[in-house]
Amino acid sequence: MDSVRLIDEWPVETAATAVVGADGAVLGTHGDTRHPFRLASVTKPLTAYTALIAVEEGVFELDTPAGPEGSTVRHLLAHTSGLAFDAHKAMAAPGTRRLYSNAGFEQLADALTEHSGIPFAQYQAEALLGPLGMSATRLDGSPASGAVSTVDDLVAFAAELQSPKLIDAGTVREATSVVFPGLSGVLPGFGHQKPNDWGLGFEIRDHKSPHWTGSSSSPATFGHFGQSGTFLWVDPDARAACVTLTDRAFGPWAAEVWPPYTDAVLAELRG
Repeated sequence: MDSVRLIDEWPVETAATAVVGADGAVLGTHGDTRHPFRLASVTKPLTAYTALIAVEEGVFELDTPAGPEGSTVRHLLAHTSGLAFDAHKAMAAPGTRRLYSNAGFEQLADALTEHSGIPFAQYQAEALLGPLGMSATRLDGSPASGAVSTVDDLVAFAAELQSPKLIDAGTVREATSVVFPGLSGVLPGFGHQKPNDWGLGFEIRDHKSPHWTGSSSSPATFGHFGQSGTFLWVDPDARAACVTLTDRAFGPWAAEVWPPYTDAVLAELRG
């Protein structure tokens, strides 16, 4: 794919990208796909998927109480527990507001540890990273933002999201559909969105504007971006995913170059 070379024009020192088909085939790459990058909040989809595996393994249920009073695993995954962004204190009643929360994902990991009796990072390594062969990925800090990985490893994860083997496809569909619809909130870096639609650990593109994906991305597109200048999206209509990692913190530069990059990738996929 020629479009992947557009990352050479970005104001970053190091970047790598890959486009992955729905069948898991790598359709194009550019940059050093084995270079380790901090994922920042692209850590959250890995944490969410680990939690979904735990649900299917019977560790807990989506409606198991977790987090602040009245909150459940489902609320924590959907950023509707009411917890503050980075503080472990409730700012709203569960299910009433979409408050993007690192603390919520930390409490999610704590709940998994409590119910499984296994430290979260160990559970994730055994349930997700090992089976997918993601040997270069490690959780080096918070389960909300502390992972380090490579494009090659996230290619395996992007393939799993499109053709799941570790959990039931219906579980992935639920996780990538809107949960607690109609709630508004702030999409970090892109302002207030009404509604601010999310699934279970995955942001849903829907009709948000502005947004970090492309103007031609389908409303069904889901994924996540990170403050370390990273993103992963899956567009079911395009039957493809894209992983892009950089070493420059998110800022106006990213909001300027990411959407046209996604549009170029999608245009090339359409032929």
